[in-house]
Amino acid sequence: MLFLTQGYKQDAVEILKGAMFKESYDDMVIIKNIELYSLCEHHMLPFFGKAHIAYIPNGHIVGLSKIPRVVDVFARRLQVQERLTHDILECINTTLKPQGVAVVIEAAHMCMMMRGVQKQNSVTTTSGFR
Repeated sequence: MLFLTQGYKQDAVEILKGAMFKESYDDMVIIKNIELYSLCEHHMLPFFGKAHIAYIPNGHIVGLSKIPRVVDVFARRLQVQERLTHDILECINTTLKPQGVAVVIEAAHMCMMMRGVQKQNSVTTTSGFR
């Protein structure tokens, strides 16, 4: 359980700030298929999937590995997918101050697969844009 909740002890903003570089590149940067594993705060069951994150730099870029690290910080907390999407989006938006940022998460929820409606093939997609 400590591993699955270690995100409470990590600072996603500091992770990004530690790897920001001045750069004039102003086209979209996209990191796709970032694996994520989290725990549903309602049922204490896992949900897992992939995050796709894009941002348009505004004078700064960030080390590419830092985006997946931010995903892990917020995923390794008791979560709901909607808030996870929002947390990642707001962290990137407020720290990098990009021209634009998008976060899309596709995840399967064990609480839907093994209890309740028992739909093993359902996937939930959430998105946020700024």
